[in-house]
Amino acid sequence: MSSLLLLIPVALGLGLLGLIAFLWSLRDNQYEDVEGAAYRILLDDDLSPQEQAKINARREPEPDQDQKPSKA
Repeated sequence: MSSLLLLIPVALGLGLLGLIAFLWSLRDNQYEDVEGAAYRILLDDDLSPQEQAKINARREPEPDQDQKPSKA
């Protein structure tokens, strides 16, 4: 019974702390644009054409070097 006298105020304090953190995040507009970040990561508009060309060059598959040329 004496442990409840300690655990109940601790639980209420943690709940209040969580509520304060949630209200703070609402006030700072943390939930304003939840889909924007998901789409923004797919855009490469901030890269220069030279940087984009380097990325595209790395993405192209290299020919298989395991295949030996056939002798005719």
